[in-house]
Amino acid sequence: MATRYWVASLPVGQGTSASSLWSRLQESISKQSFDTPLYRFNIPNLRVGTLDSLLSLSDDLSKANSFIEGVSHKIRRQIEELERVSGVVSSSLTVDGVPVDSYLTRFVWDEAKYPTMSPLKETVDGIHVQIARIEDDLKVRVAEYGNVRSQLNAISRKQAGSLAVRDLSNMVKPQDIITTEHLTTLLAVVPSYSQKDWLSSYETLTTFVVPRSSKKLHEDNEYALFTVTLFSRDADNFRTKARERSFQIRDFEYNSETQESRKQELEKLMQDQESLRNSLLQWCYTSYGEVFSSWMHFCAVRVFSESILRYGLPPSFLSVVLAPSLKSEKKVRSILEGLCTSSNSTYWKGEDEVGMGGLGGDSDAHPYVSFTVNLV
Repeated sequence: MATRYWVASLPVGQGTSASSLWSRLQESISKQSFDTPLYRFNIPNLRVGTLDSLLSLSDDLSKANSFIEGVSHKIRRQIEELERVSGVVSSSLTVDGVPVDSYLTRFVWDEAKYPTMSPLKETVDGIHVQIARIEDDLKVRVAEYGNVRSQLNAISRKQAGSLAVRDLSNMVKPQDIITTEHLTTLLAVVPSYSQKDWLSSYETLTTFVVPRSSKKLHEDNEYALFTVTLFSRDADNFRTKARERSFQIRDFEYNSETQESRKQELEKLMQDQESLRNSLLQWCYTSYGEVFSSWMHFCAVRVFSESILRYGLPPSFLSVVLAPSLKSEKKVRSILEGLCTSSNSTYWKGEDEVGMGGLGGDSDAHPYVSFTVNLV
């Protein structure tokens, strides 16, 4: 599937017709650039309005196109990320079941959604409002999904870090902790290279340590986790003495209800993440179709209005979609230029003339209307 297309229009000269011009274009492309896909881009007769309204609209078309294209790409990137995270096999994006490239190359104006008798500015403004609403909705949904992911990542970091910072609840069992009126159990994080030092010294760090009460619960690449039982009144003094020997006493209080609550919270967050991810992905599929459809109607308005400004009234032009390869672009440009016989287009052929190259929003000036549609 091509991802880069040209949407262009050619003036239909006096004494000829769009059909004959189409036949000449097909013949030229097949002979000189046979590998370039070529399609008719069927645009109905839209409401022209006044010249001033067309000029005013033309000033906004390029900026509006950038906005709509940006939202389209934003949703596509979100889909690709969600499919990757979910392990979903990437499928072709569609508009009402039609692949997006086919929707562009076989474009049909939706009269029910965009009445041709509506002023062009009203149609463009309606499309812009719709896309802006979808973009706002996307931001809200992505933020909601991202919030749950951030919470899970925070929990994951706590569980995956070193013993000095990670959550210890999964490593400590009820029988490892002694808590009475006079006794308490502390958890000491000891550097791996200092384990012998800990075992030989913990009983004498303070006066009221229970002998042989230290037990190793866990060990990672950097630290080992030990218990130590002592009189409660001596706990603060023991923390100070342990810190002086580079032993870290972790704050920990075993509570079965808290443990169960954390477990349930984690399970709920994982379920919420799965649900939000699936919901966001389905929303993106649907919304991408809506945005792309609106974008193609916007392109039709753009071609129509700029063709009127370029070639004059009454509307008499052939609009097409092409997908030339990079190596064929120069040849295809030459073909299109050679078919511009209208007096209104002759002016654009002068190499020394600056002309109105910015009219269509493209940096290169051509004697015909042309702009690029990037699907990705």
